[in-house]
Amino acid sequence: MSSTATYQQIVLASRPQGRVSPGNFRLERVPVPALQDGQVLVRNHYLSLDPYMRMRMEDVKSYAAPQELNAVMVGGTVGEIIESKNSRYKPGDFVAGGFGWSEMGVSDGAGLRRLDPARIPLSAYLGAVGMPGMTAWYGLTQVIGPKAGETVVVSAASGAVGSVVGQLAKLRGCRVVGIAGGREKCAYVVNELGFDACVDYKAGHLLEDLRAAAPDGVDGLFENVGGEGLDACLGLMNPFGRIALCGLIAAYDGEPTVLKNVRMLLTMRLSLRGFIISEHMEFWPQGLAELGDLVAAGKLKYRESIAQGLRSAPEALIGLLRGRNFGKQLVKLVD
Repeated sequence: MSSTATYQQIVLASRPQGRVSPGNFRLERVPVPALQDGQVLVRNHYLSLDPYMRMRMEDVKSYAAPQELNAVMVGGTVGEIIESKNSRYKPGDFVAGGFGWSEMGVSDGAGLRRLDPARIPLSAYLGAVGMPGMTAWYGLTQVIGPKAGETVVVSAASGAVGSVVGQLAKLRGCRVVGIAGGREKCAYVVNELGFDACVDYKAGHLLEDLRAAAPDGVDGLFENVGGEGLDACLGLMNPFGRIALCGLIAAYDGEPTVLKNVRMLLTMRLSLRGFIISEHMEFWPQGLAELGDLVAAGKLKYRESIAQGLRSAPEALIGLLRGRNFGKQLVKLVD
């Protein structure tokens, strides 16, 4: 039985009008529910914050239903089972789930993934060996399909997804060029992650720097951001280039995406495919096995930005949407 009678959660109090603000959220304290047969109670240790959350806050047609008002904010979590009435799980088991912005969660076991924190740090199951890692793996291997010697460009290269994309592309023999914001992030991408080059989009000469970093043009583009970077890369794509469209974070918080090089989709006969990783669960066992082996062997590096306590989640999400995070953005929920 849990040692506390209540726990905290954060709900969506109002939909953003323009940029997200702390006032869009509300912190609540609720009673710990009594378990029914077949259920488990999980104390969440980490919450994942991801760009898709901004889209879900809007009441618009999308790949998933909008986040409901006055309901717990969606989000991936990892934690420890502290009470169980399910024969498949026992107290002390660690699991990944989707309990959202909440210190605890109840499940009948559906959708839980058992974890081994002795092999891989628990937080990594929300990053390099979780949804972001799978997004990277799928977009690179199943959409771009890179060949050794090709040039792959990755936007948001220091982030949870982009950092994995670039390392996987290097392991497959590609020249890898990152795009990131600021000299510190670019230095990390090249010196720590092993990219061949990184372009600082904040430096003010994005197209010129990209052209210098990819002198043979671009064969594969893994796009997380959209906006000016996507447009510049379109202008450098080689014939029959492939674009994996994972995110458009530049437009999530109210900034429009304007493309001037759309004609390149035709003249270079490009393939552009948007994808949502949760729709490709059949690939998860294969991808997670590769990612887990690489992390356990120290061959896949990652970095984390960790906010402390559930109360910090709104400001941490706002920071993520504005590029303040460095690596995977998490919220630590236990001391």
